[in-house]
Amino acid sequence: MTDNPAPRLRPFAQVDVFSAEPYRGNPLAVVLDGDGLDAHAMQRFANWTNLSETTFLLPPTDPRADYRVRIFTGSEEFPFAGHPTLGSAHAWLGAGGIPRRDGELVQECAAGLVRVRRDGGRLAFAAPPLTRSGPVAEADLARIAAGLGLPRHELLDASWLVNGPEWIGVLLGSAEQVLAIRPDYAAMAGLKVGVIGPHPDGSGPGFEVRTFIPGDAAAEDPVTGSFNAGAAQWLIGTGRAPSSYLAAQGTALGRAGRVHIEAAGDDVWVGGSSVSCIEGFVLL
Repeated sequence: MTDNPAPRLRPFAQVDVFSAEPYRGNPLAVVLDGDGLDAHAMQRFANWTNLSETTFLLPPTDPRADYRVRIFTGSEEFPFAGHPTLGSAHAWLGAGGIPRRDGELVQECAAGLVRVRRDGGRLAFAAPPLTRSGPVAEADLARIAAGLGLPRHELLDASWLVNGPEWIGVLLGSAEQVLAIRPDYAAMAGLKVGVIGPHPDGSGPGFEVRTFIPGDAAAEDPVTGSFNAGAAQWLIGTGRAPSSYLAAQGTALGRAGRVHIEAAGDDVWVGGSSVSCIEGFVLL
């Protein structure tokens, strides 16, 4: 731990991500000037905000990047996460940030450089490569099935989808099954589980998503960019999803998150709307 400077007022925003309507997406706390704060101070503030993630914006160390971000949950630092990427970009632009390249900014995080583009009135990030993918051990799948309250055979497929958070993705047969889950978190202890199932054709969103984090204060995440990124790479890559689709998440929590997925060339873009709900200063 290093010595922090004397506390001072720092610009701050709280952003609702993956929703154009305030208070219907996933909130993110953004400290727009994290200069001089060490990890201990950042972690303490992130724990205090009591949100799923809090970010701190810093000058980049890579000349290709527009800014650098550190991402904290209430208990740990993540190398990458999806809704913090979009929310941080939204806050940075709203504070007057000017990208080095027209139409696209570059965020530096512990996982590397992440491109963020303007997609109409939305922002979208290029999904980072998965650092772990592939089959899930049968013992873990048995625990997940128990935790989801489903027979094992109703888990149609599963894959590790690690791009920062260590997600396990589970495919169900329908969005209705996804929404009916009443999770047993104790049965899934130690696993981060994302579940996805298709909506009927023509019903609006193509897929319904829920993500469960046993042991975390926010056991079900409202809308999860990192999981949707990994799920899109998995499902598009295996032909189970079209190259462009809309995912709904947060329905079971009374939210209305919408995640826009588009595969273009070698990239899978994960996009959504964001809206600033609180702007001001914090003493740090």
